[in-house]
Amino acid sequence: MRRDRAESVPEEEREALVRIAHGAVVTSAGVSGQRVLTTAVEVVLARGLGPAAYGVYALAWRIAQLLATLVTFGSVPTLQRYLPAYRDDPDRRAVVAGLAYATTVTFGLLMAAGIWVAAPWLDDLTVGRPSFVSTMRVFGALVGLLGVVTVGAAIFRAVGAARGEVTFNKLLRPAARLVGAVAALWAGYSVVGVAGGILVCTGVLAVAVVPLAARTTGITPTFRGARGEARRFFDHAAPVAMSSLGSIFQNRIDVLLVGALLSAAAAGVYNAVLVLVTVAWIPLLSFNQLLPPVASDLHADGRVETLDAVYSSVTRLIVTTVVPILAVLLVYGRALLAVFGPTFTQGYVPLVVYLGGVFVGSAVGATGWLLMMTDHQYARMALDWLLAALNVGLTYAFVLRFGLAGAALGTSLAIAIQNWIQVLLLRRFEGLWPFDRSFLTPVAAGTVALAGMWAVRLVVPGLAAVPVGVLAGLVLYVAVLDVLGVDPRDRLVIRELADRYASGLRPGRL
Repeated sequence: MRRDRAESVPEEEREALVRIAHGAVVTSAGVSGQRVLTTAVEVVLARGLGPAAYGVYALAWRIAQLLATLVTFGSVPTLQRYLPAYRDDPDRRAVVAGLAYATTVTFGLLMAAGIWVAAPWLDDLTVGRPSFVSTMRVFGALVGLLGVVTVGAAIFRAVGAARGEVTFNKLLRPAARLVGAVAALWAGYSVVGVAGGILVCTGVLAVAVVPLAARTTGITPTFRGARGEARRFFDHAAPVAMSSLGSIFQNRIDVLLVGALLSAAAAGVYNAVLVLVTVAWIPLLSFNQLLPPVASDLHADGRVETLDAVYSSVTRLIVTTVVPILAVLLVYGRALLAVFGPTFTQGYVPLVVYLGGVFVGSAVGATGWLLMMTDHQYARMALDWLLAALNVGLTYAFVLRFGLAGAALGTSLAIAIQNWIQVLLLRRFEGLWPFDRSFLTPVAAGTVALAGMWAVRLVVPGLAAVPVGVLAGLVLYVAVLDVLGVDPRDRLVIRELADRYASGLRPGRL
């Protein structure tokens, strides 16, 4: 009976779901590897540099990451929007890629110059340590290189080559940072030397990604005909870039305020919290890997009903996969933070607060991407800036009142408010609405799993409780899901992926 209901899924919806889910499997493996590499970097540096020097590194690195989200000036979503739309016009594809690289390099140079001048002012405003100025200037040069790698990976993503995007953006980028940091520490350098090692390794990666992306995807960047394409490119890219700038004040002002209002050590603790939080974002990032180009295709062809069904199914899959991750972090977050060092356990309360925003942001799915893929980028830009102004004031007050927990509270509220408004905008503009009663199933299963893991923590002492509790929680979670019933579309996706990967492992295919 369940199989019959799964077979009733329309073919175009089935194709879109399987494509997105396949991209999610590839991406989740890559993002998981990325998180392992990233966590390894942070643990090595936290223990190798000490709390104060690590705090200097953490603040400078977070500022560089924020700028790296801006340096492409909206090129990444624009590539997702137009490369699928121009699939029958290779010349226009090449121009769009050329514009993306040129825009990124230009803004990278401008940002590097700006950071060189502003680094002493940032130091006075935040941690007040001489090493911060030099570290920040090195990372200023890094921003443009990160942007080039991001654009090259985005070209892979836009043509549906999830493995290429995952390899460069999710694996090689953190691997380059790990190699550079470890080499610098091994050579006896402190925080400035670590920054230099990361810069060199990332530069090698940036030089490699451009020709490899062109050779693999067949899209060779060019400026021939750029004048005619530039207006359409920047009409999409400019509001997206302004939206990204607003998102910094909305979602990342916490990093800057912790450094400015608290201490370098507090910045280090908060950075450890953010490292764990990124694990909880893996399901959303994974399913969003190929959703933008699929959404662009469906919207361009006027297949809004199919897009709505795909949006709902993908969002439910995101919720189903994120709930057990949130449960693990809620129950064992303190033990996981202790891996960074004993002082880092004070980040547990901020972690719990932040996870509330992660749940809301995951539960509504790819709202931001869908607004951009359906040509409502200006609405998103206006919303980002409206909520950014509100968030700056609230987070400032929260940090002064609650310290690290206040920083997490401000960001969590901003994430929740923005995503719910974006859901309403999608319903108003496109008639898209993801929710039905089937979303309650993973929430109920997650509640049971959380209770089981909590019971294990009370019985099993120390770090041994983590693997035992996680295993017990996952078993409970899957069992409750099976009892309550899984949506036919979810079963379809699981079966199709299982068949695909099983056929790939057969002896004749090895």
